[in-house]
Amino acid sequence: MSLSPSHRNRVAGGALALLLVTGLGVAVAGTAGGSASVPHQDGGRPRVVVDDGALPWPAGGQTAVVLEGSGPVGTRGDGRPVPIASLTKVMTAHVILEEHPLKPGESGPLIEVDQQAAYEVGVGGESTVPLQAGRRYSQRQLLELLLIPSGNNVARLLARWDAGSQEAFVEKMRRAAARLGMNHSTYTGASGIEATTTSTATDQLALARKAMRNAVFRDIVATRSVTVPGVGTITNTNPLLDTPGVVGIKTGSSTPAGGNLLWACEVRVGGTTRLLVGAVLHQRADTTPAEGLREAVDGSRRLITGLRDSLTREG
Repeated sequence: MSLSPSHRNRVAGGALALLLVTGLGVAVAGTAGGSASVPHQDGGRPRVVVDDGALPWPAGGQTAVVLEGSGPVGTRGDGRPVPIASLTKVMTAHVILEEHPLKPGESGPLIEVDQQAAYEVGVGGESTVPLQAGRRYSQRQLLELLLIPSGNNVARLLARWDAGSQEAFVEKMRRAAARLGMNHSTYTGASGIEATTTSTATDQLALARKAMRNAVFRDIVATRSVTVPGVGTITNTNPLLDTPGVVGIKTGSSTPAGGNLLWACEVRVGGTTRLLVGAVLHQRADTTPAEGLREAVDGSRRLITGLRDSLTREG
């Protein structure tokens, strides 16, 4: 495997970064090329030591990872806000589920497709779902159409249903971001089509962790395909679900955003199952959406495999 320039510099400089995983926390003793999390006490449990220098962090863009029940694993990149494309829909779903909570197995209220959502099908080369005006879908079905095939028209339909207009819904998105401490995020739409919707890997990680605590959201983003009446079988846009242990979360790509991916993977650490959550942003931006997404998926898969195997082996 070839090493990135920053990776070679770390090794050449003789600096060895250690990822210290304990029963209560994770500490990263980093180098100038990375970042360090706050150390936690080990609570008397054996420490797991992983050579951070051997982990295949994505060379470009920015990345942030946390191990639930332990703490931050590490971050890479400059941390400046960048366009996030369809990762925006994670916040859209989060706000909808906060405003209109669903329990596992519940369908929620029926929502009628308006003329605008039907008109937007196939318009402007966006990612949309074929909806017919006047047809009604349950809240759960629309969340599936939002998160699995990534329907932009569904995002805006849910925004209008909840707040009366997309503009009013965006204000709710901004307030939700503020509550989560996402101080470097700017939301300007419900779908992510706008390049002015920007965020950072650490901010998106905070959102992903919160969203994954909702059982309905968690179930939907782990779904590979589902059949929706009037639409047919929809397939998840996230190819990372083919990776062992991965249970979500969401892809996003565009030319200005590059490839973006929020992911969650179940790993065994010390005899227990933990959730490893990551955000990989701005991969090969300004190329093509397909190229950027491929880089985000491949880079995430390599990182997940390295972390999962190390944690499982050492835990």
